[in-house]
Amino acid sequence: MRHVAVLWLAVAGWSVPWPASAATSKPCFDMLQASQHLNQDVCIHAHVYDVIELADGTRFLDVCSPETSDAACRFTIISLRQDQKDVGSLDSLRGQEIDVRGTVHSLADRAGIILSHERQLHGGAEKFRPNPALMKGFSAADGKSAFDDPAFKSGGHRRKSSAAPTE
Repeated sequence: MRHVAVLWLAVAGWSVPWPASAATSKPCFDMLQASQHLNQDVCIHAHVYDVIELADGTRFLDVCSPETSDAACRFTIISLRQDQKDVGSLDSLRGQEIDVRGTVHSLADRAGIILSHERQLHGGAEKFRPNPALMKGFSAADGKSAFDDPAFKSGGHRRKSSAAPTE
């Protein structure tokens, strides 16, 4: 009977999903290494010294020590106003060590990650944002392709004539 219980636990254990942090084996890079990973989806480790909110609702996680001048700070984490609902309050991060996942962007004179969803603080992906240039003039209701490809136009490819050109 004991063997059946052990076998059941072993089988049931395989079907239990792993937490996101256990499933992700990617290392977190120090914030000083962020500029080496531009345009890459990586995990960055940083200490949050302060949370700053601008009048327009944009929030910054200040990850540089108070002794570091703003000009010398080479990394930032930004949360835009339109993402506030998905990100939530950031005040609890003040004074904490965090790991944030996202695409490292070149922002003016420093590297930075845009914090668009709370799951990025737990190894999850950024919020998906469709490219507005690709969506221009597209409606699924009209039955047209979302992009302009000559191969899809009526008439197809030009037919080549095997007859010699006439003069």
